[in-house]
Amino acid sequence: MLFTSYRFILFILILFILYYIIPKKLQWMLLLLASYLFYSIAGLRYLIYIATTTLSTYLISLRLNQLQSEQSSFLKEQKDSLDREGKKAYKASMKLKQRRWLVLCLIINFGILAVLKYSAFTITNFNGVLNLLGTKPLPLIGFVLPLGISFYTFQTMGYLIDIYREKYPHERNIFKLALFISFFPQLIQGPISRFDDLKETLFSEHSIDGRNISFGLQRILWGFFKKLVIADRMLIAVNTIVRNPEEFQGVYVLVGMFFYAITLYSDFTGGIDITIGVAEVLGIRIRENFERPYFSKSIAEYWRRWHITLGTWFKEYLFYPISISKSMLELTKSSKRRVGDWLGRRVSIYIASIVVWLITGIWHGAAWNFVVWGLLNCFFILASQECNPLYERFHSRFHIRHTFAYRLFQVGRTFWLMSFLRAFDCYRDVGTTFQMYSTLVTRWNYSELFQGGLMQLGLTIADYIVLTAAVTLLLVVSLQGRSGSVREKLAARPFSLQYAAYTVLFIAILILGAYGVGYDASQFIYSQF
Repeated sequence: MLFTSYRFILFILILFILYYIIPKKLQWMLLLLASYLFYSIAGLRYLIYIATTTLSTYLISLRLNQLQSEQSSFLKEQKDSLDREGKKAYKASMKLKQRRWLVLCLIINFGILAVLKYSAFTITNFNGVLNLLGTKPLPLIGFVLPLGISFYTFQTMGYLIDIYREKYPHERNIFKLALFISFFPQLIQGPISRFDDLKETLFSEHSIDGRNISFGLQRILWGFFKKLVIADRMLIAVNTIVRNPEEFQGVYVLVGMFFYAITLYSDFTGGIDITIGVAEVLGIRIRENFERPYFSKSIAEYWRRWHITLGTWFKEYLFYPISISKSMLELTKSSKRRVGDWLGRRVSIYIASIVVWLITGIWHGAAWNFVVWGLLNCFFILASQECNPLYERFHSRFHIRHTFAYRLFQVGRTFWLMSFLRAFDCYRDVGTTFQMYSTLVTRWNYSELFQGGLMQLGLTIADYIVLTAAVTLLLVVSLQGRSGSVREKLAARPFSLQYAAYTVLFIAILILGAYGVGYDASQFIYSQF
């Protein structure tokens, strides 16, 4: 069910009304029913996957909690009879049992994700090898990816790992766990919530709160504006460029990169705005997923600001466990002896970073362009870190670090570097992407833009006027957001001004939104992941 569809609007309106007229103790149950209804609309057969994740996670988290309780009771009973080594050995044996259950659940759930998402990619590449050997290829197996499976799998496995780490006790009510896993606003494109964060408001009883409802509806409206007025309109030009690489080369590649950067940001953040807004109307708090990423001064900073919850997941559940694992520490010691302290200290960081970014690329899509995209991000981040001493020497000699011009240069540099890397997402083919890079040098057609070239991209003069005004508004709001919540600032203004601002925004969506006759309602870009 598309967030920007009439059916979804009707769905949430009915939900909002029912949510606040039923007994408060039943509110979380209504959300569970609504979430499964939302999921079933995408396909009843997909319920088996989310139900399997829910049941396996519940049973194994229960088992982990039982083992932890058993350990605690045993150590209390035997505190006088066991020596230090005995306690250590017992804890190690119990941890091993817990780890086996954890690994089993991870295999089950990541296995489901891997089979559904990567079977065709794996078989295609394997067939390439078989073709070189002159062997008959294997038949391709294609699966339709269930709604939100990447997001809810990562979120659920993060919960299970937290239980294993004894961060908090497991959720005893399987239906509450099911709601945490399936909460419908998050299913399409996240964010990836933490159980200890979300449970504070997800299962609570909520009374009507005018401020929550007002702020939530405002956030939903802003998300619709970004999606319908900016992203879906600009996507027309992006598709025209990337689907016709033979015709649109040279300067059009730069235009495509720039347009896609705005499209992706407006599309993704617009969807997150709707998600957070829907939850806010219900009195539920969801973590922010973006912090003005296009104001970043480096790629590392960019990834701390873009898709924050995914980056946090990879850092806490993949990067740190790999980099400080026993085998990695031993490898670091060995490397220091063989290649020296300088390089040896970097081995674990390099390996962990490469693994994380390789998986990040594969998470975004089962294709080589995403693998290359992920590894190039890793390369530039590591290279930038290694160049830090040079940067410091430069800044100590030329005192320009805190000047506006230099900060603007850093922001522009990061924006365009990320846009160049994002071209692998645009063209979806490694060879084509590098070929398009080369045309920036070999085909000097920059004057074409001023000779009617922009009018060949499927947009009219009216479209460009709307986009210019809308993107300018987006930039102004982002700049205002640097010094505090724009909604809070607006709430401090007279009611007449607030009413006028949101009325204009609502009318703009109705009149200027890219929907209706002549437009193709676009699914959110990140829903494919």
